[in-house]
Amino acid sequence: MITVVDYDPGWPERFARLRDEYATAMATAGVPVVAVEHVGSTSVPGLAAKPVIDCDIVVARAAVGAASEVLTGLGFRPLGELGIPLRWAFAEPDRLAGTNTYVIVEGSLALRNHLAVRDILRRDARLRDEYAAVKRRVGATAATIDDYGQGKNAMVQRLLAAAGLSDADRASIDANQVPSHDEVPR
Repeated sequence: MITVVDYDPGWPERFARLRDEYATAMATAGVPVVAVEHVGSTSVPGLAAKPVIDCDIVVARAAVGAASEVLTGLGFRPLGELGIPLRWAFAEPDRLAGTNTYVIVEGSLALRNHLAVRDILRRDARLRDEYAAVKRRVGATAATIDDYGQGKNAMVQRLLAAAGLSDADRASIDANQVPSHDEVPR
């Protein structure tokens, strides 16, 4: 079972603290950041979610290495792209448990995917509520986080279509070779 909870109005504040910490650390190191985006279900007011704050640190491709070094200095452990081109994942330090942090290239399909899902759910209450129902149903029966992701995939593809992503972009996202959770070193 995967825990999916009602929306918590404290999530934006948790994100704001993370954004401020990341932005300060990047600025101190001289790493130019395009944006620090709150993505994932906790970024959508009213949406049920796993209580995990997802952050995309958006940089130009040339700044990926430097941004990754800053996160490593904050105690993160790099995990690589994990099957999603131009998006690098990091295992969080204990003090930031309950977060997922990514360095992601400006304009990449991975970023457009994250923003498209977030933005369509923020704009369309009907889709938001439908997605919440799918998340609760799948979460209640999924044996693993991988099963949970697979169980939501058809709905996520609908959200991406509603947000205007092309058939080719959606097919590319669907074809990503993401390793199973068991294969990712933690």
